[in-house]
Amino acid sequence: MSKLPEFIIQRSQSLPEGEVLSPREFLSLGSRAAVDQAFSRLAKSGKLMRICRGMYVAPVKSRFGTRAPEPEKVVQALAEKTSETVTSSGARAANNLGLTQQVPVRQVFLTSGRARTLKIGKAEIQIKHAPKWMVAPSAAGEAVRALAWLGETQSEDSIQTLHRRLSESEWSRLMSLRAVLPSWMGAMIGREALHA
Repeated sequence: MSKLPEFIIQRSQSLPEGEVLSPREFLSLGSRAAVDQAFSRLAKSGKLMRICRGMYVAPVKSRFGTRAPEPEKVVQALAEKTSETVTSSGARAANNLGLTQQVPVRQVFLTSGRARTLKIGKAEIQIKHAPKWMVAPSAAGEAVRALAWLGETQSEDSIQTLHRRLSESEWSRLMSLRAVLPSWMGAMIGREALHA
């Protein structure tokens, strides 16, 4: 059975940075208990990192030593593996769009799936469940997340800036989302379109 850990390590090293491994992928090579034990031992020895229940990543080796993979890469790989949509938080969206100078200290992502906390090296990443209207993976979706984070009062001050920053096609996409957005947000976008 010593070939099982070797196979897991070879597989982990053949993957791009941040790619997520699950014991389920290796059940054809041994019993569930043997596979779980192999992953547990590899994590204890530092050859793999357990990011959450049943999910592991390989540490990245460089000439400066070993480090945890980039959190964004891990989150994206996890989204692909679970077929969920994962996007930046409203705070990060507002910062990316220039609507706030605040830079989020904690890394928070929004998902269409279940909420979870990932431990990637020393960093703790929050993935929070959000309604479908908040996780659209586009510039218009980023605008929606930014407005939701800013709230109704602050969004009034930022909607003109947001309109200028979005391309015409993304503004049109934002306009088409109004029916599924909170009423205050849909009305605000409509008013801005009339005044533009």
